[in-house]
Amino acid sequence: MKREKRKDQRMTRINTNNILFAACFLSFFFFTGCLSLVEITGRALDGSAFKEKRIAVYKTEKDSPVGMEVRELMDKQGERSFQISLDQYPAMKLRGTKPDSQGNFNLVLLEYLGGNTQGWNEYSLEIVGEGKLFLTGTEAVLSIQHGMETVQISSGKIRRYDTRITGDEALTGLRNRMERITALTEWMKEQENAPGPVDIKEFEKYWRPLIFPEIVSKKKRPVGWQAESDLWERAEDVNWNKTYTERVFPEALRNVRDSGTMLRDWEEALEWLYIKYNWENIIEIFSKKTNLNRIK
Repeated sequence: MKREKRKDQRMTRINTNNILFAACFLSFFFFTGCLSLVEITGRALDGSAFKEKRIAVYKTEKDSPVGMEVRELMDKQGERSFQISLDQYPAMKLRGTKPDSQGNFNLVLLEYLGGNTQGWNEYSLEIVGEGKLFLTGTEAVLSIQHGMETVQISSGKIRRYDTRITGDEALTGLRNRMERITALTEWMKEQENAPGPVDIKEFEKYWRPLIFPEIVSKKKRPVGWQAESDLWERAEDVNWNKTYTERVFPEALRNVRDSGTMLRDWEEALEWLYIKYNWENIIEIFSKKTNLNRIK
């Protein structure tokens, strides 16, 4: 069984590499810009890479404390909108309406595309927010004054190995994952000494041993995390310490961890977890006035 799985993984990598090559070529040909390989691939597969034309790109200076980019876009019907992205959270883009004559605009979507070794998650999350965006020929000034409130995932796709999940099945899976990620990150932020905003490598380095001590090296495990009398349960090829789960996690998260579902969420959607954990920090970043220069 393991040999067949490894063979499937190898075939998937071969197919993915072919798609990546084609996607990179297409992205160059159609001037879609500097996208990550996983984003290019996902957009090439569903055709979304060719639905909009880039009008302008604005970016903060290299020495700016916040790496931010604003893209002005136009669809085939001539409707203009814009995307905002942060260097620290590359899987996330905010979609806003065209600013009016006073610079007022509304946020409408959070667009997420996060890759993993098995595939990727992609979704559009409805969002409510208001801000100011002033665009000139050479500069842009952005601020979101009234926070950002998420509503629900309205569409999305999932890819696992060579299987693509779409429609209602994908929507249900993504919404369920959102509920689990929300519950986990709320618990994480309540823990004593929970770190504030850090890069994603430090985030994983801190939390992985506490949430999944069974799968990290012995020297990284929390002190006293197990005892001789602890009960264990096997799921997803891992022996889970059920007694540790009961000691550390609230009841709503216990079955999610012991079933291996929490580990799948972590492995398949780490960037999603990272964004959700740092949501207040993201709001704070956007609440400040940011100056950007036109680069394209």
